[in-house]
Parts: sequence; structure tokens; C-alpha cells
Amino acid sequence: MFQTHTPLRLVFKKWKLIFVFGLLAAILSGGISLLFPLQYRADAQVLIISQSRYGVDPYTVVRSAERVGENIAQVMKTDDFYNKVKEQKNYEIDWNYFENKNEREKRKLWQKTLVPSVVYGTGVLNVSAFHKDPDVAKKIANAASESLVAKGWEYVGGDVNIKIVNQAVVTKFPVRPNILMNVVLGFLVGMFFMSLLVVRK
Repeated sequence: MFQTHTPLRLVFKKWKLIFVFGLLAAILSGGISLLFPLQYRADAQVLIISQSRYGVDPYTVVRSAERVGENIAQVMKTDDFYNKVKEQKNYEIDWNYFENKNEREKRKLWQKTLVPSVVYGTGVLNVSAFHKDPDVAKKIANAASESLVAKGWEYVGGDVNIKIVNQAVVTKFPVRPNILMNVVLGFLVGMFFMSLLVVRK
């Protein structure tokens, strides 16, 4: 009688080949990641305070602040906010990093450099800045936070206050690209495709 092999049995039989292929894919993925410039991340936090009205419960106030934070996060990606951050005089930032590009490339780079996000349930807005120089990333995050405090009312009106609750702190190691995640993902994808190849053959 002929012995049939189920796909799972075939995979276990060729596990060494699959594992080696996964390792090669992981090394390749890590090598490609190193071709991109390594960037640090600086994180600052601002608190969005909606002016509570009589009879409005605290939960509704926080939800209102979250909605305002979502709107601000979108506005922070615009050219108008970029110009407001650039106007901050307390930070010596080399803006040629952005200005040496055309308008489309500059806008895309700004959106990759400044990445705001809302911490839901708190009314806190994270202001994250990415740059190959950790000191520059910290300056951009702090300058963006101060711009929100000084000029944020232009985007949300007078019923909202914005306050810096945490100055920017920089990561100890580069976080972009995420080499570890890329290596693990490359390993898993490599093993998956090699398993499919073994089963099909």
C-alpha cells in the first residue's frame, strides 16, 4: 500500500529546511531595515481641558476632550501647524531638513515626523516626533506642544484649554524602522512560504 502524507506531516518532515529558510528571510529582512535611516522618537503630552458647563457629567466632558483631540491630531499634520511650530523661537531647529524639499515631499515628511495620537479616556494628546538626531526629535516635540498651548485655540475655539503635562522624553534606542519586529516578521513569513512550497511539491 502507498503511504500518503498529510500537509502537516510533510511540514514536520521538512522542518529543518523550513527553519533555515525562515532564518535566511529574517536576516534579509533585518539587512533591508538597516538600509533605512534609524530614527529616535520623542514623546510629549498635552492635556485637553473642555470647559465644563453646569449639569454636564465628567464622562461627557472627557468624551468632548477626546473629540477635540482627534480634530487637533488631524490639524497638526497640516502646513499651517508646521508654520506655527517653525515660528517657535525657543528652539534651534535646522528647518532645511524640510525646506530643501518640494511642497509635496515636505508635507509628507512633516506627517511622518510629527505623529500625534489621542489617549482615549483621559483627554491626553501624545505628541510624538521622529528624527535621526534624538535632540532634534525632542525639540520638535516640545515646539509642537508649545504651539498647541499658544495657538491651539485657533483650531478649537475658546471653550477648550490646552496644557503641557509632560515635556518631551526621547527613546534610548532608535525605534524606526523597528528592526526586531521586521526580523521576527521576516522569519515567520519565510517559514510560512517555505511550508507552502513543501506542501505543494
